[in-house]
Amino acid sequence: MQYRTIVRILGLLVALFSVTMIPPAIVSLIFQDGSGLPFIMAFVLCLITGLLIWYPNRRFRKDLRAKEGFLIVVLFWTVLASFGALPFLLLEQPEMSATDAFFEAFSGLTTTGATVIEGIDYLPKAVQFYRQQLQWFGGMGIIVLAVAILPLLGVGGMQLYRAETPGPVKDSKMTPRIADTAKHLWYIYFSITIACSIAYWLAGMSWFDAICHSFSTVAIGGFSTYDASLGQFDSVFVNLVCVVFLWIAALNFALHYAAVNGRTLKGYLYDPELRVFFIIQIALVLICFVTLIEYSWFEDAGIALDQALLQSVSMSTTAGFATTDFAHWPAFLPIMLIFSSFIGGCAGSTGGGLKVIRVFLLYLQGKREVNRLIHPKAIYSVKVGGRALPDRVVEAVWGFFSAYAMIFVIIMVCLIGTGMDDVSAFTATAATLNNLGPGLGSVAGTYAEVSDSGKWLLVLAMLFGRLEVFSLLVLFSPTFWRS
Repeated sequence: MQYRTIVRILGLLVALFSVTMIPPAIVSLIFQDGSGLPFIMAFVLCLITGLLIWYPNRRFRKDLRAKEGFLIVVLFWTVLASFGALPFLLLEQPEMSATDAFFEAFSGLTTTGATVIEGIDYLPKAVQFYRQQLQWFGGMGIIVLAVAILPLLGVGGMQLYRAETPGPVKDSKMTPRIADTAKHLWYIYFSITIACSIAYWLAGMSWFDAICHSFSTVAIGGFSTYDASLGQFDSVFVNLVCVVFLWIAALNFALHYAAVNGRTLKGYLYDPELRVFFIIQIALVLICFVTLIEYSWFEDAGIALDQALLQSVSMSTTAGFATTDFAHWPAFLPIMLIFSSFIGGCAGSTGGGLKVIRVFLLYLQGKREVNRLIHPKAIYSVKVGGRALPDRVVEAVWGFFSAYAMIFVIIMVCLIGTGMDDVSAFTATAATLNNLGPGLGSVAGTYAEVSDSGKWLLVLAMLFGRLEVFSLLVLFSPTFWRS
C-alpha cells in the first residue's frame, strides 16, 4: 500500500478544500452578518493542515493500484467532510455540538440534505450560503468520481453500464485523460448551475436565493435557505424550474457530455436507462395526482398536479425539497414516495439510491426467472438496448443489491436499538442511505431529536449510500489490507 502517496494526495485535497471557505466569508462581508471570522479561521486551519500533510510527502508520486484507489475515494469524502465541519464548530450562530456539526457537514457534502438545524430562516447569510455550497461541491465530486474515476477502479455503477450497453458512453473514460474528462464535466455542471440560477431568478427568487437553491438543485441535495423549503415561495413557476433541473441533474452526465461534444440529442433518444427513468417518473406523478384528487386533498386540480409533480420528482430523484408536509398525505403516498427514493437517479448522475439501471436489471432478471419456471429448457438472456448482457453483470447487480439490503437492515436495527421508533428508524435509514434527506415520524422535519449515537449511524449510512456500498465495504475486508 502506497500510504505516503495517498497522504500526499489527501494533503493537496485538504489545501484545495480550504478555498471553499472564502466565498462564505465574502457573503458575510456583503451582507454584514458578522459571521465571516469562523470561515476565515477554517480557511487558515485547512490550508495549514493540508500543506503540513503534503510537504513531507511531496516527492512520493508512485503509481497507484486499484486498492489505493478505493482508499482514496473513501478518504476523499470522510476527510473533506470532517474539515467541512470546522465552520459549524467555530460559529456562534448556530451553536452546534461536535456531533451536530459533523452530521450537517457530512449531510451537505454527500448531498443527503438531512439537517439538525431549526430556524434556518434566521441563520446568517454566510451560513445559509455555506450549507448550499457544500452540496454543490459534493455533487461535482460525485460526477467526477462516478463518470471519470470510479469506473477506472472498477467500483462504480457506471462501470457495468458503460461496458455492457450500447450508446455514446461505452468507453472507460470519455476523453483520453481523466483531467480532461473532469474539466469537461466541470464546464457542464457549472453551466447547468448558471442556467438554473437564472431560471429561479426569473421565477421570482432573489439573486441570493436563486444561487443557493441552484446549488442544491443541480447537486440533488435538498438543502434550502428556509425551514419551509420551496414552500416558502408558494410559486408554481419556482416548482416547475426545480422539477426540470432535477430531471436534468438526475440523468447520466456522460449523456450531457456526449450531447455537448457531439452537438446531437441522439444519446438521449436511444438511452434505455433514460426511458425507464421517465416511465417511472410519469407513473409516480400520475399515482400521486389521482390519489390526491380522489381524496379531495387540494381544492383545485391544478394545485394537486403542481404538488404531485414537485413531491414525486423531488423524492424519487433523492433531492428532498418540499412544498407541503407530504408525510400527512392520504393513503399510501408517503411510504410510496420514500420507497421511490430507493430507485433514485441514473448512473453517473448526482442522484442517490440504487440507480435506475440497476433496478431495471433486477426487474429483467426477475422476469427471466419467471420465464424459466414456465419453460425450464428454454434459454433466456437479459437484454438492455437490444444487447444481451453477460450473466456476470446481472450477478454483480444482485451482489450490490444484497449488500445494500444488508447495510440497510443493520443500520435500521441499530437505530431502533438507540430508542428510535420503527417508522422513524426505517425512513431515516432510507433517507440517509439513499441520500434523500427527509423521512417520516420524528425525522419528517429535522434530525435534531435523534440521539448522538443515532446521528453517527446515519452519517455512516450517508457514506455507504454516496460511495455505492462496495467502495466502503471493501475496507472492512482483511484481504484488502494484505500487501
